Amino acid sequence: MLLITNAEAGSNDEESLERALAVLRGAADVEVAATANQGELDGVLHRRGGRQIVVAGGDGSLHAVVAALHRRNELADAVVGLVPLGTGNDFARGAGIPLDPEDAARLIVKGDVRPVDLIVDCLGEVVVNNVHIGVGAQASHNAKTWKKPLGRFGYAVGAAIAAVNPPFVRVRIEVDGVEIADFAHPILMVAIGNGPNVGGGAAITPEADPEDGKADVMVSFAVGPLARIGYAVRFKRGDHHRRADVRYLRGSTVSISGQSYYCSADGELYGPERNRTWHVERAAFSMPLP
Repeated sequence: MLLITNAEAGSNDEESLERALAVLRGAADVEVAATANQGELDGVLHRRGGRQIVVAGGDGSLHAVVAALHRRNELADAVVGLVPLGTGNDFARGAGIPLDPEDAARLIVKGDVRPVDLIVDCLGEVVVNNVHIGVGAQASHNAKTWKKPLGRFGYAVGAAIAAVNPPFVRVRIEVDGVEIADFAHPILMVAIGNGPNVGGGAAITPEADPEDGKADVMVSFAVGPLARIGYAVRFKRGDHHRRADVRYLRGSTVSISGQSYYCSADGELYGPERNRTWHVERAAFSMPLP
């Protein structure tokens, strides 16, 4: 196995990593490669041969490895295991991967290797877990300030700040060529989910499944003050997608165009954008899963 970890990981992560390695090395030879940037990651992947990859890190680390493999046209044949060591670990939570490092390592050794979907945009950028715009992206932007002192609770603080002055957007949204929103109706947020969770367990697309071949799309039109409060309450309960002012559906291709907006994809913020399309690549790579 080739285990890839973040060279800037803290002491707590190093202790967790050693626990996972004790399990993995009981079943296979394991090389540990700590990378600090894209160049180092590419160098490690260049010499991986046919070895199984294990990512020891959070959603950002998983995204970086999957994106690099996709860019190198090596993703289809890859088996990628995950030992969650990050702050949010949203993909792991949604896929049922244990958050305990030893249990996650046992899953890598004995789990069922199954194909996993990937979302890819029109520029070739990948989304392993979830991409969203509107108040959710603004919350992610705000959470950057709070993530270091508060960990995964930083997203809750960022969301609260964004809720005070939410960035409504006017965009046109198409799912599989069918218009589901237009410029006449401002939108609080849009989420496109391969997995259900963001921000350390907030189920933004609660029914998303990375093995079903579809992206879950959630569009909230809850822009009034009372509507936003009601939406926030239901969001916390995980059933906001059943509100009358929310559209929730599944599709293979999603296009968003119109007023400029920022995107938060797997926790990384980018933009402003005016037109972007995402599609699902079914069974893009494989993972040991429960």
